[in-house]
Amino acid sequence: MSAVAVERRPARPSALSRTFAFIRRHLLTAYSILFFAYLLLPIAVVVVFSFNQPTGKFNYTWQGFTWDNWRYWDGVPGIRSSIVLSLEIALLASLVATALGTAIALALVRYNFRGRASTNILIFLPLSTPEIVLGASLLTLFLNLNVVFGFWTILIAHIMFCISFAVVTVKARLVGFDRHLEEAAMDLGANEWTTFQKVTLPLIAPAILAALLLCFAISIDDFVVTYFNSGSKVTFPLFVWGAARIGAPPQVNVIGTAIFVIALTAMLVNVLIQMRRSKGAT
Repeated sequence: MSAVAVERRPARPSALSRTFAFIRRHLLTAYSILFFAYLLLPIAVVVVFSFNQPTGKFNYTWQGFTWDNWRYWDGVPGIRSSIVLSLEIALLASLVATALGTAIALALVRYNFRGRASTNILIFLPLSTPEIVLGASLLTLFLNLNVVFGFWTILIAHIMFCISFAVVTVKARLVGFDRHLEEAAMDLGANEWTTFQKVTLPLIAPAILAALLLCFAISIDDFVVTYFNSGSKVTFPLFVWGAARIGAPPQVNVIGTAIFVIALTAMLVNVLIQMRRSKGAT
């Protein structure tokens, strides 16, 4: 009796196994969509309610669409001055903190000196200290020194806690820096300043720019430390906090939307520039 070879077809997976396979393939995608939706939903609410026309003081329920909030963005008394003050403080604090932070990072990475380990620890203290402790400590310091609270106390406080972020950002770039490039420049006749200006600074410039933007964002958004050391001055976060107690004008949503759009536009422009540079390099 001859054996007959029987071709066996692979068994089709069941509906349950196909469902589990589909879930495994798309679980990460679904999780990412939900995660970003969770992050962007409050921003979407802020953007939508910047066009709301509330009948009362509170901008919590949708009443109707209007462009007047954008046309008269400074129609609420005190909002323009608070924005100007926040921008001035953030710009000055970020510039000073980035300059000092870059110098401190260079000293910590390049040189051995007495107190280097303790300096590293002190740099990380403002990052780990709660803001309320930091603000209360600065308040006590200014009171003991009989300093008049106002613009300069806010600026000093912002510079103090922004320096740590600048040091950490620039230091991360300097740790992986190739010192042979500087040695090659000096072998070709460049002195220390020329080497720093022509070689070191261009290579660490992205880290310095990142530190500058990070310090600016942290400074313009700070509330707790500013609240303790502002005196009679009102920054935009303090204005929003004060306005929320008696009402919520839609102009606050307008300013928030404008800040988000400007930051998003700057990010997209930076991405496009980096993509163009990478294409040009290849």
